[in-house]
Amino acid sequence: MTDSLSIRSYCRQKNGHRHDFYQLVLPLRGVINMEVGAFQGKVIPGECVVVMSGEMHYFSAQEEAKFVVADLSQLPEQITDAATKVFSLTPPLLHFLNFIEQQLKYQVNADIEQLMLNTFRRLLAEQRLIQKFDHRIRNVLEYMEMNLSQPLSIDRLSAVACLSPTQFKKIFKQQTGLSVTQYLIQLRMEKAQALLLHTDYPVQRVAEAVGYTDLSAFSRRFSLHFGLSPSKYT
Repeated sequence: MTDSLSIRSYCRQKNGHRHDFYQLVLPLRGVINMEVGAFQGKVIPGECVVVMSGEMHYFSAQEEAKFVVADLSQLPEQITDAATKVFSLTPPLLHFLNFIEQQLKYQVNADIEQLMLNTFRRLLAEQRLIQKFDHRIRNVLEYMEMNLSQPLSIDRLSAVACLSPTQFKKIFKQQTGLSVTQYLIQLRMEKAQALLLHTDYPVQRVAEAVGYTDLSAFSRRFSLHFGLSPSKYT
């Protein structure tokens, strides 16, 4: 087979089949109802469902829903070995799906499509396999991403999740494997590193963009996280 990326929609009627290649279904808009392996349920935007080669699966969706479908001859080892059928996408891969959709709608260009496929494979190989999140925790993760420059207290985040602070901290740790503070620091440092590498922002502006008003505090945290000071990245 030839590996490919495509944009598809499905019908409300339940259908089922199997094929001799791996398939990833990644919703762009709307949800898909899937039965594959031990999983039976909905897969929403921001998630990916894995269908193994030769595996029988059933699916249905609203006609207006859209999905990126990747037909692949191979998958990264961390995905083939995973116990879960559905996992949450990291932000780089999630944002890349929107580019795939726009490019495939815009024109047929075999060279660009091959480059997209290569990039998709690379992002997939870098994908940290995050389990399908409780919708309350997913709301918080999205809120964090959109508000990194703001103070993000436990009280504020637990309110976004509609949970008590104690419940929120417990469920967050169960879902992500990190405490809220650990996750937030990691998110801020990764964003800061990307801004330092790929923009001409001064260090002060980068610090503010990821929620630090004190430049020295940002520099200490960054150096502790990466082993280099922010100035080494500019």
